[in-house]
Amino acid sequence: MQFRTKEEQVADYLREGIIAGRFPRGARLKQQEIATMLQTSITPVREALKLLAAEGYVIGDSYRGATVAPFDITATNEMLSLRILLETQLVKGAVEHAGSAEIGELHELSAEFARANAAGENEVARAANYRFHHRMFEIAQMPQTLHFVQILWARYPFDLINKIGGRVSRAADEHDELLQAFIASDTSAAMLATRRHIESGWLELQRALQAQQAASAAAGLPT
Repeated sequence: MQFRTKEEQVADYLREGIIAGRFPRGARLKQQEIATMLQTSITPVREALKLLAAEGYVIGDSYRGATVAPFDITATNEMLSLRILLETQLVKGAVEHAGSAEIGELHELSAEFARANAAGENEVARAANYRFHHRMFEIAQMPQTLHFVQILWARYPFDLINKIGGRVSRAADEHDELLQAFIASDTSAAMLATRRHIESGWLELQRALQAQQAASAAAGLPT
């Protein structure tokens, strides 16, 4: 794995925590609390928050603290298209660069995800899911593309998608399909599996939101 500065390590910890729901949207991120939690000084935390603000994960003043940014559901259609475009290219690059050691890493991360899901540890499962995809995309050796994908992830409603009943189990099956393409060195199959994986989560979210709206309308509540 590539070397990471303390600032980058803190930033990745916070990204994972935000996507996993450990730090909910609207939550206040206090520098000293984070520094104590990670046993580091304030400086890398402050710099990490500046980086995450630039990427859209947090809003506010990094000196006084920052707040986890909300997502805009109306912009998610555009983000969906961009995710498919960029993430399929990253997976293509990952398949081309992955050796047995890298595939072994991905298998272990996928297994960690499945174990956490089976144990009902939802936050742990969401964090493992983040690490699985992030490590996969690192293997592609396309850092600029990965950077743009991380910006898209900042405003994508992963927390809502992962709360849909049975979604995490279905995602684990989709990971298996993706890993089989890696083992076969089949870039086309990997790209197709990635597209299906992204689209299935999005379609499940749309159905869940529509059901929620229908239930609210039936109850006479504002939608």
